[in-house]
Amino acid sequence: MIAGLLFLAFVYFAVGQAAVLRNGTQTAADAAALAAAHNAREQLREGWLEVIDDPAQWQQFVVGDAYDTEVACQGAQEFAARNDAEVETCSPIRFGFAVTVHSAGFVGDSPVPNTETQRAEATASAVIEPLCRFNAPDPTEEPEPPPTPPAEPEEEEPEPILGLVCDGLPQVIDPEDPVLPDVGDLFRVRLTGDDE
Repeated sequence: MIAGLLFLAFVYFAVGQAAVLRNGTQTAADAAALAAAHNAREQLREGWLEVIDDPAQWQQFVVGDAYDTEVACQGAQEFAARNDAEVETCSPIRFGFAVTVHSAGFVGDSPVPNTETQRAEATASAVIEPLCRFNAPDPTEEPEPPPTPPAEPEEEEPEPILGLVCDGLPQVIDPEDPVLPDVGDLFRVRLTGDDE
């Protein structure tokens, strides 16, 4: 009878240990997916800044569709490792990433068969949600003919870039000193399952 109770105690311990490992692995998967999405979001803003004076190229960044998925997945690997896990797969999904990780450690020694070689596994997905829209200038519109030039030509000042609206607020971009809103005002990152 005592042996039976001891066996049950070991079984409960193993089950509890496995549950803790599973929870930790799910946290690692969540962190890895969010890290990949955050990395992609930073890439979007940096790429946008590189073409800030050419609004014709903005749309790919406005909609969140211009980043290197391989670089973003490296961020997922780093965060998984910080949480004692390893990335098995990091796959791009529409405007985001699906990540599968397994625990770096095993469930451990216990009377339950095969637990000493088992790893916990978890998956998570995170997406990048654009918070802005951009009404690009119509390239088919013909520019107004320039007025008769004066005796000495005046240097034309570039027009401010209009048409960008973030979270309902119009943004005016000064082409001589272009500044974008903060990355958190351009895109939101969340786990799929949040707000769903």
